[in-house]
Amino acid sequence: MNIGFIAAGSRKDLIENFCLAYKYILAKHELYATEMTGLRIEQATNLKVHKFLSGSVGGEKQFIDMIQRNYMDLVIYFYNPLMSSPNEPDIIEITRECDRYNIPIATNIATAEAMVLGMERGSLDWRLAVRKEN
Repeated sequence: MNIGFIAAGSRKDLIENFCLAYKYILAKHELYATEMTGLRIEQATNLKVHKFLSGSVGGEKQFIDMIQRNYMDLVIYFYNPLMSSPNEPDIIEITRECDRYNIPIATNIATAEAMVLGMERGSLDWRLAVRKEN
């Protein structure tokens, strides 16, 4: 499965710790992330991450393009809902596109854990069939 990661600056430590905790599940899949998030995940876990540009210079647009091509199977996007962000329109756009293409998205650690564990059980295998159709 293709799993995408994005983390706001204040959530980079959280995404590192999340990926470290689920390293052995994530190692079985293709990982994608915006540049800094991808570097942090690679440094923390030694997993290979396909990196887009930084979010602020087009990485989130590259991410959205993969979603629109129905190539992403799961998205984990940790942001801080208590802080206003210059990237807030991209948060909304990524969520909207995931909903449009039926791509599961987690915006908090509780949902991300449930989805990764479900993926490990095979509960998201339907995404592989959807991706093949496109």
